[in-house]
Amino acid sequence: MTEKYQQLIKLILVGDSGTGKSSLLHRFVEDDFSEQQAQTIGVEFGSKIVQLAGRKVKLQIWDTAGQERYKSVTRSYYRSAIGCLIVYDITQRSTYESVPQWLNDVRHLAGKDVVVMLIGNKSDLSDCRKVQHNEASLLRS
Repeated sequence: MTEKYQQLIKLILVGDSGTGKSSLLHRFVEDDFSEQQAQTIGVEFGSKIVQLAGRKVKLQIWDTAGQERYKSVTRSYYRSAIGCLIVYDITQRSTYESVPQWLNDVRHLAGKDVVVMLIGNKSDLSDCRKVQHNEASLLRS
């Protein structure tokens, strides 16, 4: 039986390949973590019903492939998203340096009113950190 909900919220996960977007989605939706996650080809999807301000809300989360070759496929999924989670890997500086381009894509493809959250992922590997907390806060605007 399908659980009822009062509102649908579409979110999109974006960021470079290997940042852990699929692992974040799997952890949130399935409450499970796997060290080995298959690389996303194109777009994957997950959903979960949560309580938000006393209402049942279905979060529809679209996980996009981070490779350049899939960008033409994933661009259409930005439309109608009200939130975007831009993910970078704290142990890979290049993924952090790509954040401004991802933000530019979000603003142009999802719209200027989309809510954006920046996620520094793989915090369990903080001994290998290449992006410091204070650097990430500089991207806020």
